[in-house]
Amino acid sequence: MKRTVSDVMTRTVVSVNGFAPFKDIVRKMQDYRVSAVPVVDEDDIVLGIISEGDLILKEDADLEGEPRFLDGARRRQDRSKATGRTASELMTAPAITIGPHATLGEAARLMHRHAVKRLPVVDPADGTILGIVSRTDLLKVFLRDDAEIAQEVREDVIRRTLWIDPDTIRIVVRDGVVTMDGQVEHRSLLSVLEPLVLSCEGVVAVDNRLTYLPDDTVPPTHLPFPWISSVSRAGR
Repeated sequence: MKRTVSDVMTRTVVSVNGFAPFKDIVRKMQDYRVSAVPVVDEDDIVLGIISEGDLILKEDADLEGEPRFLDGARRRQDRSKATGRTASELMTAPAITIGPHATLGEAARLMHRHAVKRLPVVDPADGTILGIVSRTDLLKVFLRDDAEIAQEVREDVIRRTLWIDPDTIRIVVRDGVVTMDGQVEHRSLLSVLEPLVLSCEGVVAVDNRLTYLPDDTVPPTHLPFPWISSVSRAGR
């Protein structure tokens, strides 16, 4: 069974309200050893997020002074943060959030798409914060035991999903790399099997050494009964 965001997220969330001053935010991040904090309202609904990257803009001398004509949207936003005093002025908003039942793959794709390192996890019903999930949390799946991965590949993928006798395929997992050796009935199974194995949590790569019997991916070059072709043409 695939794990979801709620299985790996940090449930104790260090957050601030929109009125928190700059130094209080820095102090809280230092005290709790976190690199970012969500900004929430009085109902614990996420308004935005503040990272160390947002705070360090205070040290960028190039951002001092009034906005310039040639400043792009990102540059103007950075200038605003560099002069910000409270959480509401410093935060990146709206925050990119995710629900607790999303898969780890969905969380990883969302982080990559928006170039963020963490996602506040919110209740889909009311938007209140439930936790926070980071890249480090997602990488924990690769600590999964090799024997556990082999069991999932053998039983869930090969036997239950593809209805293949697992005794016909030798599965060896070492450091997350799955090696498959043996023979399958049809070549088309190879294009299905490998992606399924790669989708198992903790799998780093697949070394596919499987062979096949008939190649069912290539259409036949001739008909076994030539007269069928003649009849077909005659009936047109």
